[in-house]
Amino acid sequence: MTDAAAPDATASSSPQVGRPLIVKVLRRIPATLAVVVALLLAGVIWGGLWSPFEDDPLFDVVSYGLPAFQQGQWWTVVTGTFFVNLPWVYVLTIGAFVGMGYLEFRRGTRIALLYFAGGQLFAVLGAALFFWLAAMLPWPWAQYESLVTDVGPSGGAMACIAAAIGLLVAPWRTRAWLVFLAFLFVAVLFWGALADVEHALGALGVLAVDRSLRVQRTTIREQRLVASIAILALGAVQILTFLTPTFGPFGSSAPGSGSWIDVAIDTVVILLVATGLNRGRRWAWIVTILLSLVNMMVGALLIVAMLLLDHQYIELTIDGDPTVPLATAVLWTLIFIYLVWVRGAFQARRRSTIGRTATPTLDEVKDDIRQYGGGTLSWMSTWRDNNFARTTNGLVVYQRRAGVALALADPLGPAEHRAESVREFIDMAERAGLIPCFFSASEATKAAVPDTWRSLVVADDTIVDLPGLAFTGKQWNSVRTAMNKAGREEMTFRMTQLKKESWGIQQQIRAISEMWVGDKGLPEMGFTLGSLDEAKDPEVRLAIAVSPAGDIDGFLSWLPVYGGEGEVRGWTLDLMRRRDGGFGPVMEFLIGSSARFFSEEGAQIMSLSGAPLAHDYPPGAGMIADLSDKLADSLEPLYGFQSLHKFKMKFNPRFETMYLLFHDEGDLTRIAAALTRAFLPDATLRQFAGAGIELVRGGGKD
Repeated sequence: MTDAAAPDATASSSPQVGRPLIVKVLRRIPATLAVVVALLLAGVIWGGLWSPFEDDPLFDVVSYGLPAFQQGQWWTVVTGTFFVNLPWVYVLTIGAFVGMGYLEFRRGTRIALLYFAGGQLFAVLGAALFFWLAAMLPWPWAQYESLVTDVGPSGGAMACIAAAIGLLVAPWRTRAWLVFLAFLFVAVLFWGALADVEHALGALGVLAVDRSLRVQRTTIREQRLVASIAILALGAVQILTFLTPTFGPFGSSAPGSGSWIDVAIDTVVILLVATGLNRGRRWAWIVTILLSLVNMMVGALLIVAMLLLDHQYIELTIDGDPTVPLATAVLWTLIFIYLVWVRGAFQARRRSTIGRTATPTLDEVKDDIRQYGGGTLSWMSTWRDNNFARTTNGLVVYQRRAGVALALADPLGPAEHRAESVREFIDMAERAGLIPCFFSASEATKAAVPDTWRSLVVADDTIVDLPGLAFTGKQWNSVRTAMNKAGREEMTFRMTQLKKESWGIQQQIRAISEMWVGDKGLPEMGFTLGSLDEAKDPEVRLAIAVSPAGDIDGFLSWLPVYGGEGEVRGWTLDLMRRRDGGFGPVMEFLIGSSARFFSEEGAQIMSLSGAPLAHDYPPGAGMIADLSDKLADSLEPLYGFQSLHKFKMKFNPRFETMYLLFHDEGDLTRIAAALTRAFLPDATLRQFAGAGIELVRGGGKD
């Protein structure tokens, strides 16, 4: 009951914790708040918050743009910054100051003001200069916009957003730049208002100064993502231009220009192609190249036709306005250039294999483990459903689930080449169109993945050092008591192998296991949790507790931990099963007796494995730690991970952290689905639903 009361106490104190944090943030962004307050005050004083300011006589006095500068009204660069033309635009304008707030919070008030003021000045004056030059050409769009004036701080706000993007970590910085630039360029190409040009210039000015989007070699994964997002952006543009009027550099169009059937077909095709590009499929690259060529040809023909024929005749011929196809052709040209440049990223096939040579056999994998050794989970590589990817000097064990290459623990092979195998596996998985990740990996593998990768703690491997083991001292009281009680009740410990036992013993063991599984509502978990099928391996040992009546009261299975050169340096606990109504402390008795047995044999370590979702995070560890704790609490009624972790503490282990290693947070949804299927490959929807009901019932009991 004490544990159940703790969350309520924490929740009740959260407002007191939250308020000082908000105050602290606000105190660090005074410039942002000052600009927003100035905007709102101007809106209240001159009524711009509830009526269009562009209809006010003052608009012509304070608004900036080429006409104002030609009349000598240079003060408008400052005055126009603090007004907004329409009431609803206040929402967007103030929302855009999130970028300035983040920039000021990270880099200080002086830097934020410099970016805002410099960006606003460059955007306003740069747009005026551009339209002054462009209006000299026979260009209706430029001639029209050269007569327009504008108000608002959006040029500076966009510059601050661009500077804030430059502070993001890779790969999110590149992705944010991609989305931001796509938004700016599409707005200019299709809608092309003076404000759109100012926004683009404000952001490009920062990009030229900061150079946070450097032209350099990106990963195959990022190349595919860029192509996929670009195609999706084109689809979104096609829908928007069908629904709304446009007036950009190529001319104007009315809503509904063209056929909605064509738009629907194109949208479906684009969705399919974007998915294929994101997975690196060759067919998707070919289709996109063909679509690019077709749209580029259409754009070229339209340009020639517009130079030679009447505009109205062209509209009748193509049953629509040529403006949108021309602007779209420009975007398709950019995509075509990009796809040709990164064509090597799109070689994946639907069932591509991973590995540099022929896939090793199970016997070869076992030989590698015996020869080069491995970690406490290495023998799990020999279990069902695992695939093997041979690298130059090693191999990686993985499962292919939900588009994810889910690597198990650390690579196998010579220790000095394992970091190399990590990098090779990542490259091979990405080329095959899979999302690579490592589950239950050690610190060594964490150090080998790229610096931009993320990590989550998934468990703590509990290691008992066996040399000099003695059950003395207060910390061993519970284990010593269990073993003494077992002696008094004439319980027998035996280390054996499952296949060496009699038919009757095997049936008792199977009955105990089936009873344990039946109580869970879900089938036995796999991947890093074995079953009796894995216990049949001749190299797996079975520790059994036999009552004076000859009944099996409990059993454990132990996996070998090889240290190289064929030497077993330790054992890893897998199965733990007990008979209902049997000897009470049978698990303490079995583990303690096993530890003594292995120690006498000369083994170095005994791993009690890691209980998932039971890591002890330090205070203030962050959102991921809180989420892990909540998930552990939810699953406790089904699998008892936290209870298991507390039980293992009786054996005074040391801990080695196990990690989930992945590219970035965008992969977590797919990885979660892959882990679900890896751990529960045989579970049905009905069993998942039943487990959910059990979770609700468990929560209610607490």
